[in-house]
Amino acid sequence: MAKVKYYYDSDTLSYRKIEFRKRDKFRQTLVFLVASAMMGGLIIFFMYQFVESPRQKVLNRELENMKLHYELLDKKMAQAEEVLEGIQTRDNNIYRTYFEANPIPEEQRKAGFGGVNRYKSMEGFDNSAMIVDASRKIDILSKQLYVQSKSLDDIINLAIDKEELLASIPAIQPVSKQDLTRMASGFGWRLDPFTKARKRHKGMDFTSPKGTPVYATGNGKVTRADSGSTGFGKHIRIDHGFGYVTLYAHLSKYNVKKRQKVKRGDLIGYVGSTGRSQAPHLHYEVRYNGNQVNPINFYYGDLSPEEFQEMLKMASQEGQSLD
Repeated sequence: MAKVKYYYDSDTLSYRKIEFRKRDKFRQTLVFLVASAMMGGLIIFFMYQFVESPRQKVLNRELENMKLHYELLDKKMAQAEEVLEGIQTRDNNIYRTYFEANPIPEEQRKAGFGGVNRYKSMEGFDNSAMIVDASRKIDILSKQLYVQSKSLDDIINLAIDKEELLASIPAIQPVSKQDLTRMASGFGWRLDPFTKARKRHKGMDFTSPKGTPVYATGNGKVTRADSGSTGFGKHIRIDHGFGYVTLYAHLSKYNVKKRQKVKRGDLIGYVGSTGRSQAPHLHYEVRYNGNQVNPINFYYGDLSPEEFQEMLKMASQEGQSLD
């Protein structure tokens, strides 16, 4: 049952019943609803500003977790940069120096990225600076790793070439020490045994009995094994690559054929006295880029320092050659 309200009428000195019109009821209801809505909005705004909802709590925890992971990632990137810097230093100062290669310039290793802003899509968010910084560091690190990877590929190729070069250079005596009677004549000006005139001797003469084994002094391919060159008699030529060719002259017989590949220490022939020769011996030459060079500079493979000094002493004596 609805409550009935009265008011006191001073004119009639009596209480009269309050009559509500429909328009007044509507106005009051509307005011109440508007006030309630405003109050509710204020309460929601207050709670949004100062009170975290369950979802906000979850999102905030995820954000804090992400920041923690970023800090760990940043430390790991710093460690990776430190390790990479050490590799770069060794690459320039050890590896490339050893293989006689130019170091990679610092500006090439640490060059930035030009052109448009690569990180524009990451801007405009609460943590954009953090995300952009991490992305930039990763990109720079990735580029440096790529440059270093290519450099190490080059070093591997240089090492392969160096290994092949070291195996190909004529580095031992063509006649073993126990089979060698003496080193008869060295490189340089000597007396011709036939004309007695002073003549440039372009190799070294090793005196040994006929039939003494002759060995390849480095890896290579036989380009000649014949007697078609004036004065050398039966001789062998080996192309070692890298500009090096060796010649073994006055042989009694061959143990290899033309185009045959040989390795350092392989038996290729036997000492003789064919061609323009005064006695059984091996005339041995080393040619580099077409020019005869002193073979004594290449005997680092099987001579001790004392033996090398003794050979150097004998080779420097200007006597008579055997061919």
